Amino acid sequence: MSTADRIRVCQIAEQLLYRKWRFGTAESCTGGGVAVTCTSLPGSSRWFEGGIVSYSNALKRNLLGVQKATLDAYGAVSEACAVEMAKGAQQTLACEVTLSITGIAGPDGGTADKPVGTVCFAWAIGENVWSETKIFNGNREKIRADSASYALVKLAGFIQL
Repeated sequence: MSTADRIRVCQIAEQLLYRKWRFGTAESCTGGGVAVTCTSLPGSSRWFEGGIVSYSNALKRNLLGVQKATLDAYGAVSEACAVEMAKGAQQTLACEVTLSITGIAGPDGGTADKPVGTVCFAWAIGENVWSETKIFNGNREKIRADSASYALVKLAGFIQL
């Protein structure tokens, strides 16, 4: 974990504790990277509920409530899927705050419409949900690390609204 990520998670933890909110993750292409970053901090059990690594579409449907129609229409790498993952994580993990990440880390799996490095995010705080798609460059490891870091940067901003 980078020093910047550690500082960011400390800031997020402070805000969560202040508001008495719990946080959880729904991750696909990052394989639990955000959850690892959070749980590396001592005392994280006071604010981090847990994470779901839903790599398959079946788990996205069964654990997070992602609709088959969403996957059929937009695919797993879509903001629509990320939003349903974040909302589903709120339900499954009983958290006020969640984030989700789904994407193509490579080296294969990309298409012309969704090249390797395409990552979709969603952040849910209560009833509010924000989503975004970014394209990251680099190898699989860099795309995964950059995606996890980016998700935390955005969460830090949303949680302070």
